Amino acid sequence: MGDESLAGHHSPGRRSARGSDRKTRRRDRRPRAGGFGGGSAPAAPRADADDADACREAALTLLDAAARSSGALARRLVDKGFDTNVVDQVVDRLTRLGLVDDQAYAQDLLRSCLHRTMGERGVLSEMTRKGLDPGLAAQVVAQASREGLFVDSAYELGRKVARKTAGLDLKVRKRRFWSAGSRKGHSPGLLNQVAADLFVSDDSLD
Repeated sequence: MGDESLAGHHSPGRRSARGSDRKTRRRDRRPRAGGFGGGSAPAAPRADADDADACREAALTLLDAAARSSGALARRLVDKGFDTNVVDQVVDRLTRLGLVDDQAYAQDLLRSCLHRTMGERGVLSEMTRKGLDPGLAAQVVAQASREGLFVDSAYELGRKVARKTAGLDLKVRKRRFWSAGSRKGHSPGLLNQVAADLFVSDDSLD
């Protein structure tokens, strides 16, 4: 192939144009303020930010999608651009109507966490993350602890790990149980108790 033909396929002008295009695209992909690496982007200003009716409709739509604590609902509404004072009024009104019930939500969340064999510390962290008042979360967790629910949860986790690790070296089995129990927020003392009861030489678990 001749020099002219090669130049037609790989001309410096075309390389320069392609390079310029790539630079432009890279600039376009550059993170904007508040984007990745810069924190959450602020909500765009909205004309109805102080409209209680619009805020209430948005709240009901969110509640239709999933049950939420009052704290989580308020955060979502603020993220949508509604005025904080309007959000507080709407959430308070929905709470008085019984459409938002933090106590019931906390109990449902507790049951879900126990079903996942979570421990006291793990449940408390999950409740706080879900927007529940720390005082209410601590109260619900303390009651569950008094009822022995976290002990039951830890033993259930121990039985699951024991079944999955049957036939492995005893130290390996205990280590895997400890790892799982720590991730789920069980206390070290309780994990020691369960390990001593369930992970013994020549154990046989149903």
